[in-house]
Amino acid sequence: MKKKNLGFFIIALFTLTSISAQETVKVMFYNLLNYPLEDAVPNRLTDLSYILSDYEPDLFLVCELNNSTGANDVLNTTKSAINSNFEMATYVSNTSDDTYGDQNDLQNLLYYNSAKFSLEEEIIVPTYLRDFNVYRLQLKTIDQIISPIDIYVIVCHLKASSGTANSQKRYEMVLDLETYLNTLPTDANVLLGGDFNVYTSSEDAFQTLISDSNAITFIDPANRVGSWHNNASYADVFTQSTRTQTGMGGTTGGFDDRFDFMLTSENMLSEAGLTYVPDSYEAYGNNGLVSCWNQSINSSECETTGSKFSYTLRDHLHNFSDHLPVTLSLETDATFLNVDQFQLATGFSLDATLINQKLFVTINNIDLYNETLIISNSLGQQVKSFQLNSDTKQHIDVSDLHDGLYYLTTSRRYTNPLKFIIL
Repeated sequence: MKKKNLGFFIIALFTLTSISAQETVKVMFYNLLNYPLEDAVPNRLTDLSYILSDYEPDLFLVCELNNSTGANDVLNTTKSAINSNFEMATYVSNTSDDTYGDQNDLQNLLYYNSAKFSLEEEIIVPTYLRDFNVYRLQLKTIDQIISPIDIYVIVCHLKASSGTANSQKRYEMVLDLETYLNTLPTDANVLLGGDFNVYTSSEDAFQTLISDSNAITFIDPANRVGSWHNNASYADVFTQSTRTQTGMGGTTGGFDDRFDFMLTSENMLSEAGLTYVPDSYEAYGNNGLVSCWNQSINSSECETTGSKFSYTLRDHLHNFSDHLPVTLSLETDATFLNVDQFQLATGFSLDATLINQKLFVTINNIDLYNETLIISNSLGQQVKSFQLNSDTKQHIDVSDLHDGLYYLTTSRRYTNPLKFIIL
């Protein structure tokens, strides 16, 4: 089969009117500060809505969700603030603290733009305290059948507080994650977002994640590895605390720690089907000013002439959580399906999808008369075509085709392909 036939099939199958050189995916991780049980600040969803509409992520990773009611509140907020295509993964209460009587109500979750991603798998990696929640997503691209692009998105919340004992607990949690990561292909695209609660990159937990002896080696896209705690030299990556005022819930004390991270697998720097966009990593709302050290994020010390993040945004961030979100962008050479430009194949249907020698097709749209139907195999290669007429019921002889999975579509219409299997 000539290469041009394969290209023709891909275009006919998914029918996009234009091809983009690169597609971008925007990602945000955010510690939601005990949502919805933390209610010292009223109308927090209004603040979250502003934050989400300002950045408009395609993947929204969160921790510190308290319950399913809060999870659904956040889903509805993403739908209204970003777009209605947003869906959420399955809300699952933490499984890792059963020995403590299920007292831990700080859960992780993923929200995603279903126009760009399908959720293929959900995995829980338990630890002694809190789960790692793993979500395998697949990009919805025009060639996803023959060249699928998957990404494993992992959300975590490591043990909090300083001290040797707590640092050891964080390390033990990461070791549990590494056991799971060793089961993945070494070239897997992996994104890890979470509240790590690490005070310095020398902590065993962080060093384990970035070790090049691992099956999956993580890198810090910000390239700001160091001793972050209370060190103004790292003010540009601080994410906590956004507050100095008491009585709002969460931690006070002002801006002095880098607790929140997104790390990518090393291959995502350049070699993967989905790669990190250089210089796109940000502590969202952080204008990178040393003068912001130990200040509240909405203070005048955290802004100067020409600063990127406005007072209005920083005030919403201040009110919603004691953490800042972290954001980054990914890009792919593949082309997303444009869901607004194709329709389900309601113009024709199959009488059966498990067949032997003949494929029977029912035509219920006169616009399809004299159209050409195309049969392609699971590799995307066109193997047969059939010219329709004005009969409602038509059949295609497929006795010359091998057993297996095939796709049926038209050559010129915007249609989602129908699958059938020859036995």
